Amino acid sequence: MEASEFTELIPSLPHELGLDCLTRLPYLSHRVASGVCRRWRQLLLCREFYHHRKQSGHTHQVACLVQALSGGKISDDGPKPGESLSYGLTVFDPVGRVWSRIDPVPEYPNGLPLFCQLAGCEGKLVVMGGWDPVSYDPVCDVFVYEFAMQRWRKGKDMPMKMSFFAVGSHSGRVYVAGGHDENKNALRTGWVFDLRLDEWTELPQLSQERDECEGVVIGDGFWVVSGYGTENQGAFDGSADVYNFGLGQWRRVEGVWEPGRCPRSNVGVGKEGKLVNWSELDPAIRAGSCGIMLGNMVVGNRVGVSRSSTWVL
Repeated sequence: MEASEFTELIPSLPHELGLDCLTRLPYLSHRVASGVCRRWRQLLLCREFYHHRKQSGHTHQVACLVQALSGGKISDDGPKPGESLSYGLTVFDPVGRVWSRIDPVPEYPNGLPLFCQLAGCEGKLVVMGGWDPVSYDPVCDVFVYEFAMQRWRKGKDMPMKMSFFAVGSHSGRVYVAGGHDENKNALRTGWVFDLRLDEWTELPQLSQERDECEGVVIGDGFWVVSGYGTENQGAFDGSADVYNFGLGQWRRVEGVWEPGRCPRSNVGVGKEGKLVNWSELDPAIRAGSCGIMLGNMVVGNRVGVSRSSTWVL
């Protein structure tokens, strides 16, 4: 960061000390601090300041879970037989060891779209896709939660209606691939969403259709693990497609997942950089699992967890 960009941040203090003071502010204080003056607001919201905080060691990871709301229902007419629970976002901060709720998306005040996907990207949380919680119709909605301001903004809609796709993030972009369309046809397509430009760009196609696949970013690659084709419902494949960010192309890798086993919410990265199945780490987790790469945190589905993500704040 150029020092001249941030002179006189705090009166009577050299710019280096003023910048250091603001760099050390915890992310929960950014919303209040942004109201001090326009200069502070511009600084706290800029991408370069986020990277400066990260390089200075003043950011840390938190975990986000899509979790069933206690007693929450979509309808105001009372519970009905077979009615789905509503879901909200829960955040766990390992530094303060605190759980908290994120305010609902304004367009969905009674619960998130069912089966929506999450991605953490440069201090922001991206929620995309899923099914309308009332009509069960697939949606193309994209919402971005800015932790600095603790508010939601609407992103550009997904280019097509997709469900159960893989998702991952890298360098200010969110990558999606696979899943199925609104007619339940498995997909080979991939897309990348640029948060700063608010634009979608199509990627080359996968080597095969991959419905109900799982995504994970390892190094310079976005891994799309397992999944099945339209004509092979439930026959989960043991291979993966890996998108190289630098080369802009896919490569196929065989034998990375147990054939026939669903990878949803269970794909992680082990100490040696290899794919692992979170559900196999602890025999105590018997009701399904949801893996989070935050000190190998694994959550059982008995606490109502649907999806998870981690990001740095």
